Amino acid sequence: MTRTIIATLAFAALSFTAVQAQDFTAAQRAACKSDYETFCKGTMPGGGRVLACLSKNNAKLSDACKKVVADTKK
Repeated sequence: MTRTIIATLAFAALSFTAVQAQDFTAAQRAACKSDYETFCKGTMPGGGRVLACLSKNNAKLSDACKKVVADTKK
């Protein structure tokens, strides 16, 4: 049980780090970090899933993150 909890916490802590491995600049990651944590925290990075999640929640995103999402789709 304890190992499962530790593994889950470790995965959660690394989730946003995995997002960083995608083609986002440091500034883009910073602009969307809060929105990612709020709307997409459970989204497994890779395959465009994080961008899809952010896009799905576009109306709720900060202006800075909306710009990142729009620029990334170009």
